Amino acid sequence: MKKLWLLLIMISLIPLSSCKGKKEYVLNGPESNIIDDNYRTYYEIFVGGFSDSNGDGIGDIRGMINRLDYLNDGNPDSGKSLGITGIWLMPIMPSNSYHKYDVRNYKDIDRNYGTLEDFTEFLKKTEERGIKVIIDLVINHTSNLHPWFKEFKKAVEENDTTNKYYSYYSLYTKEEVEAITNKKFYKITNNYYYEGNFDSSMPELNFDNEDVKNEFIDIMEFWINLGVDGFRIDAAKYVYLHEEDKNVEFFNWLAKEAKKLKEDIYLVGEIWDRNSVILPYYEAISAFDFQMSESGGRVASTARGVDSVNSYVKYLNNYKNSVKEIRSDAILQPFISNHDQNRAAGYLNVDSGLMHIAANLYILTYGTPFIYYGEEIGMKGVRGNENTDANRRLAMLWGDKDKVLDPIGSTFDKKLQTNGTVKSQIGDKNSLYNHYKKLIMIRNAYPQIARGEYTPLEFDGYYNFGGFLTTYNGKTLAVFHNTMDVAVEVNLNKFADVTFKRILSYVGIGSAILDGQVLTLDGYTSVIIEL
Repeated sequence: MKKLWLLLIMISLIPLSSCKGKKEYVLNGPESNIIDDNYRTYYEIFVGGFSDSNGDGIGDIRGMINRLDYLNDGNPDSGKSLGITGIWLMPIMPSNSYHKYDVRNYKDIDRNYGTLEDFTEFLKKTEERGIKVIIDLVINHTSNLHPWFKEFKKAVEENDTTNKYYSYYSLYTKEEVEAITNKKFYKITNNYYYEGNFDSSMPELNFDNEDVKNEFIDIMEFWINLGVDGFRIDAAKYVYLHEEDKNVEFFNWLAKEAKKLKEDIYLVGEIWDRNSVILPYYEAISAFDFQMSESGGRVASTARGVDSVNSYVKYLNNYKNSVKEIRSDAILQPFISNHDQNRAAGYLNVDSGLMHIAANLYILTYGTPFIYYGEEIGMKGVRGNENTDANRRLAMLWGDKDKVLDPIGSTFDKKLQTNGTVKSQIGDKNSLYNHYKKLIMIRNAYPQIARGEYTPLEFDGYYNFGGFLTTYNGKTLAVFHNTMDVAVEVNLNKFADVTFKRILSYVGIGSAILDGQVLTLDGYTSVIIEL
């Protein structure tokens, strides 16, 4: 509890963006523990583009260790770090590609990133700071350079059905391949083909083979024993492509086995699809909320005024309730962009405040939000016409002597990076970085935001203003957003039969005032109110 109140003191000292002459309100008095279990704020890192410790231009594990104080310095009353409480690492295992989604060895670290000893040190230091770490588990395919695939190919070519690896990968006859139009295949012999839906260099594993399933139990145990807290499961719907029932059955099995190894294991899957496809997976694992992401997603559309805040709040609550009906302890995973998508600052202007209110919309909500590295400083990057996602995984803009370089294949014009660097933003109280830092502090301090039971409020006559009540452990607060660029005045009593007591905090381009039950909320700003 002592640390909690130190956190509150720290938040109260953060400079708040406000309009001249208006009273500034700061955070006051949460009633519960700030962080538990998996209701955290995660930060996705492409290791190769994050921070370079040895001057070879490639980000590495020791570079991440050197930057941990930027993410979370372990001192909640310092006010000097972003406040991240979870980290997701994109693939760190040996691979021949820059992105490393073609794994050659599931029980080692890519030599460009460092060693297992480096990674063990990283895990020790994150644990000291209260940060959970999950790593990418590329489960549906391997590299064609993996020893398993080499043995598989040899066995097929020699027609050696006694070879253990003969059925490690999805194998089809020529006749079967000719009858299937929704998968990709590559020739081994005149009569046999293997499945490779992403590329010929990424053959699909055969999880009807118990030996393959046991391999992944062993792989999970290896990394759990090192100290990882869970796994982000890449391309989850590709395990049995176009067979969703079999996929859900598989992940029920995987979750059961994973929990035997670590009871509180955190598993989150990439099911890049509409919600009706995503929802069944929640029976076994958590899943990213893809309909919230990208330029046409719920967050960006609401921030830009294409959709109303009322509609956004209803969507959130309905989706949350749908997930909870499937599994009561499930947690949503909102985000606005990741390594496979164009960066959000390219379509959400930072100077105007659009990026600020978009961040508010998804971070001040239920579940576990994921921030893509560099999002907090407004980094840009688009795939464009390139046949690679390298332009979406550019080097972190530290603004210091870090020598990390953009990945191989990137062509993004550096002149388009107009929002500054970490160095230029840390000392600017009105920067996007400091906005994100305050957002995370507010989220940590008020558990109702991430964990509560929501009551959407319908603000008839308002399109760009809206919000909800949220109750947790018998305590209720309100979260309201204004997605216009001008202030709005709302008599809250007309829309809710409760008494709004005081403003706890506001965050955005402007400020907020509560005069009796009348709220004045500046443009591109959100407010937290105690009931």
